[in-house]
Amino acid sequence: MSLLAVQLLRGLTGLTRRLPVQRAQMHSKPPREELGTMDVAVGLTACFLCCLLPSGWVLSHLESYKKRE
Repeated sequence: MSLLAVQLLRGLTGLTRRLPVQRAQMHSKPPREELGTMDVAVGLTACFLCCLLPSGWVLSHLESYKKRE
């Protein structure tokens, strides 16, 4: 690596070292209400329908997508 590239990289990384880092103030508390079985079932069903169902559709129809029309 050339000397110019080394100095350029050193200068770029030096800028990031001097930037102040803001840390988030996070405080965790126990939940006000416990999640019921129905709440968990609805949440898992929604995740399944939104994420896994479309990808399953694409994978099951992959051969038809490969064909040129």
